Amino acid sequence: MKIAIACDHGGLNLKNEIIKYLKAQGFTPIDFGTDCADSCDYPDFALPAAEAVAKGDCDKGIVVCSTGIGVSIVANKVPGVRCAHCHDSYCAEFTRLHNDANVLAMGEKVVGVGYALKIVETFLKTEFEGGRHQRRVDKITAIEKKYCK
Repeated sequence: MKIAIACDHGGLNLKNEIIKYLKAQGFTPIDFGTDCADSCDYPDFALPAAEAVAKGDCDKGIVVCSTGIGVSIVANKVPGVRCAHCHDSYCAEFTRLHNDANVLAMGEKVVGVGYALKIVETFLKTEFEGGRHQRRVDKITAIEKKYCK
């Protein structure tokens, strides 16, 4: 499974730890940067990662900044992306079960590495339930079609 991953300078350390974890678990991380701690703009990195998920080049995505908020806003501007900003494994589980989220956003200054890796594990192993939840995801898609022209 290919996982798009991106960060700004505020999420660099956590992104690098997630990449190590993904490789150890047999996933293929596709790194959209940044690769240095110099101040940079999170949209420059979160956008191409989200686009890779939306186009189907990557199966899922993970975006990281200091809080996870900025990167989640950017990712959610891409039609076809349902990015969930998660700070615990319960939210990661239920955003997959009920929302079929395909991108995970986290904040390096919000969650420690150990717990972040548990969130990633939960996000990647949990399958969408479908059923009544598909109807709701379809409504999200209809909203995208209405406003994203």
